Amino acid sequence: MRFLHTSDWHLGRSFHRVGMLGAQAEFIGHLVSTVREREVDAVVVSGDVYDRAVPPLSAVELFDDALHRLADLGVPTVMISGNHDSARRLGVGAGLMGRAGIHLRTEPSACGTPVLLPDAHGDVAFYGLPYLEPALVRDEFGVERAGHETVLAAAMDRVRADLAARPAGTRSVVLAHAFVTGGEPSDSERDIAVGGVASVPAAVFDGVDYAALGHLHGCQTLTDRVRYSGSPLPYSFSEAGHRKSMWLVDLAADGSVTAERVDCPVPRPLARIRGTLEELLADPALAPHEEAWVEATLTDPVRPADPMARLAERFPHALALVFDPDRPPDDPDVSYARRLAGRDDQQIAEDFVAHVRGAGPDAHERTVLRDAFDVVRADEAVREVAR
Repeated sequence: MRFLHTSDWHLGRSFHRVGMLGAQAEFIGHLVSTVREREVDAVVVSGDVYDRAVPPLSAVELFDDALHRLADLGVPTVMISGNHDSARRLGVGAGLMGRAGIHLRTEPSACGTPVLLPDAHGDVAFYGLPYLEPALVRDEFGVERAGHETVLAAAMDRVRADLAARPAGTRSVVLAHAFVTGGEPSDSERDIAVGGVASVPAAVFDGVDYAALGHLHGCQTLTDRVRYSGSPLPYSFSEAGHRKSMWLVDLAADGSVTAERVDCPVPRPLARIRGTLEELLADPALAPHEEAWVEATLTDPVRPADPMARLAERFPHALALVFDPDRPPDDPDVSYARRLAGRDDQQIAEDFVAHVRGAGPDAHERTVLRDAFDVVRADEAVREVAR
């Protein structure tokens, strides 16, 4: 069986205030053409179809167009909800859509119930594991501690139990939306850490032939059987080095896997440039970036006048400006943003405690802070679902 693995469409998202709907529509057209031209048997979409729980109408219309075009080809699609999606909204009409070959898997309780797609060698069982917010699915899976690894392991136990009851030789594919250890994140993914832990080991997916992952925006291979497709478009300048693509996966009769990267259309290249304003305006080596979307980091010791306007004269698609003066790290004028760069909420809170009382938090206080952040994030997830 040949299937196309994609994820993280984030329909409705913009890039530094630049609307991406046209580029997203071009990607959908490319996906449909790939399905037709490469004789794909199934499409899997591993979450974050939309960028937010309540997407704009234009994004919903594009999603509807994508589903109609895939259904018209007669190619089954299996799709799960991600941490940006509203699982309940995405899952509306799932039963009816399933009759047209569009299989939406948004309910955690259905993790062990596969979509069975046959080929010449028997059935392939596609198990959809939507994003599992630990605080919300703890009771469903009967786990004592709400953590990503515990709930995902419990969901995979259901998958393996169902698979064991099926005829010998049944091949299996799992769709999951999670941060798996070894994956490289970017700046555009929403933090999903619980208890200070965001990732789960790849071994959680042992026992299945292929794990089609979503959440991280870079296309990457953790093992031959565990892969991220990444997002088809860039959503932050941290993705400037990404090659945006999908995985075209061939699953043989014996369950062996071969995978080929299929490149996605590039609406405009990304470039991150750094130097003083005068250097950036004069350096001939930067000529290839003049038509790119540009993030410029200025190192001038004093902020120059009208920097964005002056940059735009050479780089008309400059979108982001960062000020990072070349100063010693202990300089009192180093910006607050620079001091916080690369630090998560927990670290920032611990630094604040140390600043106001002269000593950092002890082990108990760190746990209290971590639990507080987890409660806030879980509450946000609950309120997003309820919208």
